[in-house]
Amino acid sequence: MLTIRRATAADHDLIWQIMQEVISAGDTSTFKQQTPRADALAYWFQPASHAFVAEHDGRVVGTYIVKANQPGLGSHVANAAFMVARGARGLGVGRQMGEHCLAEARRLGFLSMQFNFVVSTNEGAVRLWKQLGFTIVGTLPQAFRHPTLGRVDAYVMFRHLGDA
Repeated sequence: MLTIRRATAADHDLIWQIMQEVISAGDTSTFKQQTPRADALAYWFQPASHAFVAEHDGRVVGTYIVKANQPGLGSHVANAAFMVARGARGLGVGRQMGEHCLAEARRLGFLSMQFNFVVSTNEGAVRLWKQLGFTIVGTLPQAFRHPTLGRVDAYVMFRHLGDA
């Protein structure tokens, strides 16, 4: 059973473990592989972000944040970031966090959601976001430095939140 709840300061160590695992792989996140714990957690828990964790059988297996993509006149568009523990992949954690995030963004009053930088070789994420109603609205040529594939494209993905 998967439960998604607001993250608290008590979750920092568990969130950092997931972040460190994802960041150190260097293949899906724009964080530098040597990002210090304090910097990563400061980004995840910045005042304008809403952080969540996903628990499976009482163990934190994923985390996401949702926030405004831009300030001021662009603040009606949400942005989000997701990380799933390697050992929890294939359990539907990403999908459930994605669905939860869309509902939470609507609850917070956002009208649409934009992902600014989805690595094109992260096929699972691209497929999931398309299944959840996102479309690729732009391609950033060779924008991501993949550790084994070299420079690969990144996508800008978007969807309105009014449609199911």
